[in-house]
Formats: sequence, structure tokens, C-alpha cells
Amino acid sequence: MVHMTSHPTARPWDKSRPDVSRRLCLAADIEQYSRFDTPDQWAAQAQLARVLRAAAERSGLDHSKWCTQPQGDLEFAVLPPGTPEQLVLGEYVTHLAAELGGYNATRRPAGRMRLRLAIDTGVAATAALGFSGPAPVAVARYLNAPQVKQALAAAGSESLAVVVSDRLYQDVVRSRFHGLDPEQYRRIHVQQKGFAGYGWVRLPGTDPQDAQEPWPGAPEDGPRPPARAAEREQPTFVQHGVHGTAIQGVIHGSVVHGAVPGRAGR
Repeated sequence: MVHMTSHPTARPWDKSRPDVSRRLCLAADIEQYSRFDTPDQWAAQAQLARVLRAAAERSGLDHSKWCTQPQGDLEFAVLPPGTPEQLVLGEYVTHLAAELGGYNATRRPAGRMRLRLAIDTGVAATAALGFSGPAPVAVARYLNAPQVKQALAAAGSESLAVVVSDRLYQDVVRSRFHGLDPEQYRRIHVQQKGFAGYGWVRLPGTDPQDAQEPWPGAPEDGPRPPARAAEREQPTFVQHGVHGTAIQGVIHGSVVHGAVPGRAGR
């Protein structure tokens, strides 16, 4: 990965005191960037900047107010306070997928660009070389999770894989505002470099029910996407009891399965 931090949109870390606040953070990374030769790397970086800016503008977001930290094949951004999370997870993702699709339709297969996009919300503090805090760290770990890379590799003609934190999934995606559909996401567990937590992956344009089960590299007993509405109407007789404590999203204890007639949709 090439690291370049000489052209951020804003440089809040130049302040004498760090700005500590809860913000929406995201990062977009180009898949297999090193396969490009030098001219194609130049073009890919230019197109990455363009599609991220265009998707923001088409969604009614002012990209010029984002605090960005470009890194060659990757852009990390901290969005302004009050940015609607539903808008970013909904319209912004939709427009980003459309921008990528339009660009790739004009390129030969070897020159097409595909992205992984990670989104979380939480404390993001300005620092000497960019940002620090739980949210920037989580975004980096989600972005480089093997399951997300494998999902995009298996996505066929689709150009975007999106992973959101569990807190965004529970608070925002499940609200179903702005066209968000929880059934389009699959849960993964990410554990690397001291970070452990659940994330939810979506491939815009792909129905997870029709995708390969499970995604390559996912454990055979891993979590599955929620059932379709028709399937949810079928009664179930399984009750799950969880005993233990949760540390960083990991449950330590035991899971007990028991039969409880008459319980549906659980």
C-alpha cells in the first residue's frame, strides 16, 4: 500500500489540542491496487477521488467539508458532525455503486476498479498524522477483514463491497429508513490486531440469498443472512440461551439450544 498524506481536504490535526468528538467515519480501498501499472495507478487514484466526491454530491453531502486522509489506493474520511447516518448508508452507498458501475462499463476488464467500503461511528480524535480513536481503528480493521475481501472477490461483476459496524447495523440499517434492508447484509466476525467485533457486509446489486453459501473462507457454521419474509412466516421451535459475558462483541460462555413449541420468528 502506498501512503500519501500530503493532500488532505482538511488538516484539523494541526491544532494545538486534539478535537475529540463522536463522528461518522468511512474508508474506501481499491481492490488489488498493486496489479495496476504506473499509468493505471495514476488513473485509479484519480477515479477513486472522483467517484467518492460524485457519490457525496449526488447524495446531497458536501464532500469539501469532510476531513480526508488520502493514502494512494485508499481514502479515510471523518464526516462533519450531524451527518445523517441513514443517508450515508443508503443514498451514498447506492450512488457510489452506480458511479463505479458507470466507470467500469467504459474500461477493459483488467482496468476496472472495485472498492471495499467500511463505515463506523464513534470517537475520532485528531492526531499528528491523521486521526486516533476507536472509530478510525475499527474502520481500518473492517476494511481489511479477510471476509470482506473474499466477499468482493466472489461478487462477480459487482464493483463494491460495504461493511458496516454492528452498532450501525442495529441502530440504522434495521430502521429501514432511506431504503435500507437488513436482509441485504451478512454478519461477520472480525478479529485482528487486538480488535474483535461483529460487522455486516453488503454487496450492492447482489441478493445474499442467491449468493454462494457461505462466502469463500467463511466458517460452515457461520451466521447466515436473515430469512426472506415468506420464510420468516414459518414457525420455528428453537430457543437459544446464551450464558456468559461479552467483551468487545465476543461472547464468552455457552450457548444452550432447547425446544419451545409455538415460538415463531426467533
